[in-house]
Amino acid sequence: MFTGEQDKNRSRKVAIYGRVSTEHEAQLDAFDNQMQWYDDIVNKHDNWTLVNTYFDRGITGTQAKKRTSFLKMIEDAKAGMFDLIVTREVCRFARNTVDSLEYTRELKRYGVEVYFVEDGIYTFSTDGELRLTIFSALAQEESRKISERVRAGQKVSRENAILYGNGNILGYDLKRNVDEITGKWDSAENTYVINPEQAETVRRIYDLYLAGNGLTKICRVLETEQRKDATGHVSWSASKVGRILHNKTYAGYKCYNKSTTDDVLEHHRVNNRDKSTYIYEKGNWEPIIEEDKWNEVQELMAEKSVYTSSGKIVGKKKPLSVWNKKLRCSCGSPYRRNKWRKNKNSSEVFFGYQCYNQINNGSYKKRLELGLSTEGSCQLKQIADWKLEFMAKEVLQAIWIDRNESVKIAMDMIKECYVDDIHPNYEKEKAMLTDEIKKLEARLKNAFDMRLDNEITKEEYADIKESIQGKLNELHKELNELDAPSDNSVSVKHIIEGMERTLNDMVSFVGDKVDESIIDKVVQMVIPLANGDFRWYINLRQNGTETSPIDCRIDGRKGKSSVEIRPLSYQSSPGCYC
Repeated sequence: MFTGEQDKNRSRKVAIYGRVSTEHEAQLDAFDNQMQWYDDIVNKHDNWTLVNTYFDRGITGTQAKKRTSFLKMIEDAKAGMFDLIVTREVCRFARNTVDSLEYTRELKRYGVEVYFVEDGIYTFSTDGELRLTIFSALAQEESRKISERVRAGQKVSRENAILYGNGNILGYDLKRNVDEITGKWDSAENTYVINPEQAETVRRIYDLYLAGNGLTKICRVLETEQRKDATGHVSWSASKVGRILHNKTYAGYKCYNKSTTDDVLEHHRVNNRDKSTYIYEKGNWEPIIEEDKWNEVQELMAEKSVYTSSGKIVGKKKPLSVWNKKLRCSCGSPYRRNKWRKNKNSSEVFFGYQCYNQINNGSYKKRLELGLSTEGSCQLKQIADWKLEFMAKEVLQAIWIDRNESVKIAMDMIKECYVDDIHPNYEKEKAMLTDEIKKLEARLKNAFDMRLDNEITKEEYADIKESIQGKLNELHKELNELDAPSDNSVSVKHIIEGMERTLNDMVSFVGDKVDESIIDKVVQMVIPLANGDFRWYINLRQNGTETSPIDCRIDGRKGKSSVEIRPLSYQSSPGCYC
């Protein structure tokens, strides 16, 4: 094997590799200077024949996989197109020690040597790899220091509230403060201006979400309405809509620390999922969404979201019915709601609930037929929804005797709150007016006594009386107005009466079903048992203590059924604390 040191004069087929590290204008201008420098190097060697040049522009040196020209050079080396690669210095070739060694060793297998001009290293020389390791480590350390300086600069930018990004955000256009003489701009003066057409799409997304639509449904609406995204295409996804709903830029804020680079060498950008560590600074642009509205959306999204074990936020599926939340099989599994029909051609639809243990592992009967182990399998039958609804009505009627009294207590509390809202300072104002009236009446009586004692003249008394009486008339008018019902209090009275009628209707249980909101609050859990009973756990208190579980059994068909509740001792008048 020849080395560069041993045979500098033999004929060599040469490839040039260079890299400018950033897309900064000054660096790109230096590209032509680099080309001229390499031409001068080649011209000094009469035995070199230039085969090709490879240059990467604006690409990081710490990751070879991102440098397309570099990878093309490796492929051409493998094909035997040249036997010497000339590059200026180690940091131009790679700022990653591992990459430097791996690629130079790979090139050596292809019979291709690398010459680092400034560092004076030929990789085929005796100490070539040792020197390359040292210089590569130094280059890698320089990358780490550069990364630290960049992070420090970003911290200063945050403190100065500089706006990051290229302005590609739906609803806004980026406005740069360009110097008319130099043509350069100061990033500290960057701001957003509203793009009216796009801003209307942003408002539409927020309104649709607050109206109860999910992210997928919003996507369908936007596509139907042919609304364009920030790139100008009618292309929507749930993740794209979710990012818009989370973005506080629309409320007029700059946000920092949304992502970080977790490795100096890999430059892998990692999303920061801990929103509590986000840094918000008030921006200098007009918000598209009011801050209160943005906060309302965040609260609603939090209610509909859960964290996975990996820390990722995913949507929380809303239960199809209240019984999905309340039913738990005696084997410990939840229940799935299935759609039933009377027959294939029937339009009437009703629902039943099946244990997930049976769905995932098979029923006890089926496993027995197949000769499989029945250990841990579930034997319970599916449950028709009408049975649960009928039992709920009977159970609550039996144990919640004083439900009308509960409504009365609740309405008294509501009325008190409404009165406070209508006249928040009623008692204070009334006391002040009454006190002032008493003082004026005392002064009037004192003036009368002085007149009887001839301490003041008749004319003086008349003047005093007229002045005091005028003030008294005004105070009595204010007091009457304070006590008189206003239009607002009359409308509130109707609202309260309507609320009371609605609540009484809900707890009367006169229909076929108990209102789901009552079941959600009052019923804690229902467990079907192997003997055919249903064990109900109710959120009611009796004499300050929790009610015990209640067992009941339902017999008969729909419309002709009865419920047996055991024990009946729980009918003693517990009060609802829901």
